[in-house]
Amino acid sequence: MRRKNKEITDKAVLHEILRNSEVCRIAFFDDEYPYIVPMNYGYKDDCLFFHCAPEGRKLDLIRKNNNVGFEIEHSHEIIKDDLSCKWTTKYRSIIGVGEIEIITNKTGKREGLDCIMKQHGKTDNEYNNSALDFIVVLKLHIKNMSGKQSRVNKGAT
Repeated sequence: MRRKNKEITDKAVLHEILRNSEVCRIAFFDDEYPYIVPMNYGYKDDCLFFHCAPEGRKLDLIRKNNNVGFEIEHSHEIIKDDLSCKWTTKYRSIIGVGEIEIITNKTGKREGLDCIMKQHGKTDNEYNNSALDFIVVLKLHIKNMSGKQSRVNKGAT
């Protein structure tokens, strides 16, 4: 990282960002250009969980190459100034890489869906079997990540 003074090295802060954010952008390998998709997620045990329909471009790409990149941002804000060149941004973000798998068993799907729902504030979940049969749950195993922040309140790491 070029700007070491902006790097987040405290693992607790990285996990806090992962637990408190709502959208993850996943970059899949495609033939000529990356394919990037924003998705709601849940975070647990160094894994990110997502859900999607049982067919589509991202599943086709995962089956070809399950290595992905991801990005999550938290509490971003544009800070304006009268002088255009003095505008800046307050933010915390994480970028990383990992391997994503398609979960096919109902127990794994429930675990993933529970994690996603918990991320968004709901813990008393019920799923009917037809929905579990239809839905696809993806589990991204984080292999490496780094965090960056700018203009965060004093005392934050």
